[in-house]
Amino acid sequence: MSYKSIVVQLDMSARAHSRLEYALRLARQFDAHLTGVFSAFSPDPRSFYVMAGTADYYEEHRKARQERHGALERIFHAELLRAGVRGQWVDYPDSQGQAIPRYARYADLVVAGQDDPDDPEGFIADYFPETLVMTSGRPVLFIPYTGVFPTIGANIMVAWNGSRESARAVQDAMPLLQRAERVTVVRLNELKDEPGANRIPGADIALLLARHDVKAEVAALDGVNDVPMGDMLISRASDLGADLVVMGAYGHSRWQELVMGGATRTMLESMPIPVLMSH
Repeated sequence: MSYKSIVVQLDMSARAHSRLEYALRLARQFDAHLTGVFSAFSPDPRSFYVMAGTADYYEEHRKARQERHGALERIFHAELLRAGVRGQWVDYPDSQGQAIPRYARYADLVVAGQDDPDDPEGFIADYFPETLVMTSGRPVLFIPYTGVFPTIGANIMVAWNGSRESARAVQDAMPLLQRAERVTVVRLNELKDEPGANRIPGADIALLLARHDVKAEVAALDGVNDVPMGDMLISRASDLGADLVVMGAYGHSRWQELVMGGATRTMLESMPIPVLMSH
């Protein structure tokens, strides 16, 4: 198994270029085709025109966004050529987030950005990261909006609780796990509402990894009841010096919103290093 088709989310945010660089690094590493899908939120101009004095502001804002969009497209093609990577640019400037999940379904891996509350240009749609990981059917590698990451996948921490989502994440991350220098399976408190017969202990998943030529150490986080699991995962990743967390994404739909599991929500909001999530 390998990643032969990678999609990277591109937008108006300040981190779009660095996200592209990480995606190019992975595409070069796996000899993969890279599709850059540009998607950004565009406000309805009628909402500006009804307010006196805002029409000129909207027009200036629109022109500035067009210039940034064109510059990013030129950078994308130049970086592909420089890296020797095959790829294509897909332009969906007004799709409000629908294009990324659509193209993700035809890829092996998606590289996306974490929501940055201080960068309004990075906004695509409400609950965009959550929707992407829950609906794309593909592993999503989220890049934090802060920090520089010299390596991604050299030292991997796998968050494991024996669930279906955990198993899916491990399988989806296998190409990275097989190339890692160090892999640590951190066994979490198992799901209380899931029958014990359905759970796979940490040693068993380490044995499965070994059959795929992945040597993994197993550590436990059992018995930690007074600290949120997401915070514990972040702390353990720091202790291990990990440069990537692999974990299942937990959530469900309720009316018009997505309700995410506690650890999933914490990671999406506070990830200090890249996180590969699968649902």
